[in-house]
Amino acid sequence: MRDHPHGESGAPDGAAYPEVWIGRATNRAQWLLALAGAAFMALGIELAVDSAWTSGVVPLVMSVVGCIMAGLLVLFGTLAFVHVAVKVDKGHLEVRCGHIGLPRRRIPLSQVVAADFAPRVTPRHWGGWGYRWRPEKGTAVVVRRGEGVVLSLKDGHTFTITVDNAETAVQVIRDRLSPAPSRAAR
Repeated sequence: MRDHPHGESGAPDGAAYPEVWIGRATNRAQWLLALAGAAFMALGIELAVDSAWTSGVVPLVMSVVGCIMAGLLVLFGTLAFVHVAVKVDKGHLEVRCGHIGLPRRRIPLSQVVAADFAPRVTPRHWGGWGYRWRPEKGTAVVVRRGEGVVLSLKDGHTFTITVDNAETAVQVIRDRLSPAPSRAAR
């Protein structure tokens, strides 16, 4: 973590962080997987429309359904994790994945013990991209490799999110976790 020359909260010139902090992370490589899913769907449709199969209707139907289902699974599975949006307000951290915001997780800051900056979160450490759970590591939303936020929760679990400008997110969360110093103590 870098030292902040702007004071305890890390905000410049003694100013507070904004009421709502919003961050995002995007993985453009996921679009290639989405194209592969669309190609599977197109193959299934092509087989259904213009098939010269002579081995029977059952194998044709199985092939068509298989291609379309595989295509939908890959297409929607990848589009759900093309990007992640993180919002930190006064009382919660909310994570929304993909274009429709699902899966979504909302964590009350009252349940957060600590927030740490992770400079190198990789899909390999979590078993791939997406919403991940590993018993020894906790839960994570990993849409790309790079910086992230690691929350330590009161129940002993951790929650990791890859997000751009994760260092600022950590400072915003820490600022919200620590009680404001009283004026009498100054």
